[in-house]
Amino acid sequence: MTHDDDAVHVPIEEALDLHAFAPRDIPLVVEDYLEAAHAAGFRLIRLIHGRGIGAQRGVVHRVLRSHPLVEEYWDAPESRLGATVAKLKDA
Repeated sequence: MTHDDDAVHVPIEEALDLHAFAPRDIPLVVEDYLEAAHAAGFRLIRLIHGRGIGAQRGVVHRVLRSHPLVEEYWDAPESRLGATVAKLKDA
């Protein structure tokens, strides 16, 4: 059970840096962000997961691959595998 007092409210922007979140929370954070970004009218978003060993990138890609609001996604070329760009479906 979650309480509103425990919730972290993040402003919805075109990019989300996932470094601030615990690894176990990443799937839910990405799902919630996708829904909020879509509702806010964003069609191209960026998820910053970092390079490391690729674990967070893998988690992010798994969520994007199965999420119904995602049209396509790709590694942001300038980030050297540290960020993923996703194109969201039109409303």
